[in-house]
Amino acid sequence: MTRNSLKPLIWPTICGILLGLCILAYLPRDRDKDYVYAVEHAAPAVANIYTTKVVEQRHPLADDPLFKHFFSRNGRVKQQLERSLGSGVIVSDAGYLLTNYHVIKGADEILVLLHDGRQALASVIGSDADTDLAVLKIDLDNLTSITIGDPSKIQVGNIVLAIGNPYGFGQTVTQGIVSATGRYGLGLSQFENFIQTDAAINPGNSGGALIDTKGRLLGINTAIYTQSGGSTGIGLAIPTDLALRTMSDLISYGRPLRGWLGIEVQPVGVGTNGVIITALANSGPAEKAGLKIGDILININGEQVGDGHAGMKLITYTRPGERVRIALLRGEETITIETEVAMRPNS
Repeated sequence: MTRNSLKPLIWPTICGILLGLCILAYLPRDRDKDYVYAVEHAAPAVANIYTTKVVEQRHPLADDPLFKHFFSRNGRVKQQLERSLGSGVIVSDAGYLLTNYHVIKGADEILVLLHDGRQALASVIGSDADTDLAVLKIDLDNLTSITIGDPSKIQVGNIVLAIGNPYGFGQTVTQGIVSATGRYGLGLSQFENFIQTDAAINPGNSGGALIDTKGRLLGINTAIYTQSGGSTGIGLAIPTDLALRTMSDLISYGRPLRGWLGIEVQPVGVGTNGVIITALANSGPAEKAGLKIGDILININGEQVGDGHAGMKLITYTRPGERVRIALLRGEETITIETEVAMRPNS
């Protein structure tokens, strides 16, 4: 066979090889191996957190008028140590961890136990009850921080893993799917935009990591919906973008920087875009800009306000001092008003 006779076979052969490689690249891989890869990359950045606080125990009759005098002379307030547990995620090689505010609330001492067995006392850099987040700092060398994912790209049905310290057992991994995104109105915190998952989350998982199958952080596990106290397949996580933004503000400013217009609103109707202003803060940005009670807000910076949650999120994420364009209905007239967003007052 001559060289010339082989030429017609070269390109079909090359194309066949390339097609085969493409098919292999898109064939479903062994899921177990996917999970092992994810855990190996994320687990070193997830820590167990143990807190201790001193609580005073008073006798139940200490404030009774008949016995008060006796206890004031002879009774001393007893102190005891109260311990609790949770989880945290190392998000910076400098030693910064994210966890839940409720995990470290009121703690006198916070002990962080790392995946490699090392431990250190942590200091609280800042906390935010409105998002149930807290930032801790530990001083250890050679820390492994977690890879950050993009929660805006996750979809219902995506596989996720939860890593934490349930019931103090030590680091534990559970698997499930994303059940829903953008959950709010649950009354768990002021600013809610939760990722919902059926990955088992139990007491002690709070502050732990919700990751994808590549080991990237999607959220901070924060709560479960349960009537028994155990996991019922409804777990909630704070998206990474909100968590990191809050952390950055706490480190830089000591508090979150959130936008504020000074309005109270109610939805116009179920499934309808628009909210009606029911109250205005005195001398707030909205009042100064000329907004009135009864105005119906329909969009902010060109984005629909929905039932109010989307609009509140947009304003909250706007930095104080920045300006926004508000489109509203006043009677039969559509009006556009521009105003500067102020700093949200402390809760």
